[in-house]
Amino acid sequence: MLGDRLKALRQAKGLTLRELSERTGLSVSMLSQIENGAADPSLGSVRKLAEVFEASIATLFSDPDAPAIHISRPGERHSLGVADASFAYERLTPGRGDLEVLRAEIPPGQATSPRLWGHPSTECAYVISGELTVELGAERVTLATGESVTFDSREPHRYVNESDDVTTIVIAVTPPSP
Repeated sequence: MLGDRLKALRQAKGLTLRELSERTGLSVSMLSQIENGAADPSLGSVRKLAEVFEASIATLFSDPDAPAIHISRPGERHSLGVADASFAYERLTPGRGDLEVLRAEIPPGQATSPRLWGHPSTECAYVISGELTVELGAERVTLATGESVTFDSREPHRYVNESDDVTTIVIAVTPPSP
């Protein structure tokens, strides 16, 4: 569970909830709810926490006792909200540290990030349904259902649904990064 992992990392660093709040900008109340499993953090919040703990996002979700085979079932997956957006990523992979696969249903007019940003990974996005505009540096590419894009994600990027319908995508990132 993410909350248990965050609490263990916080305690290992000798931080109180108030100190972690000061370092992340997240409220003590929100941090407590995350640790107790009462709230799912947004992707932006997870990035802030990963930065404080000097860890990858995957590390925050890692379970050292996880089995070698992981079954991902609807309703049992971790969810990562997107800042200023009305959707969330569904985490399809366990926290192993070497691969992250996310699924999202992006409503019309929404983007995966308010701005372009990069991180040290390789990324692949596959459009399950709908249409997706990929903003990659100065380039803009529109993908249709069944198409995918793979790129060095150090290049600032984001995904945008400029269509009138929901777009469903799967993104694979290796290695995961905050």
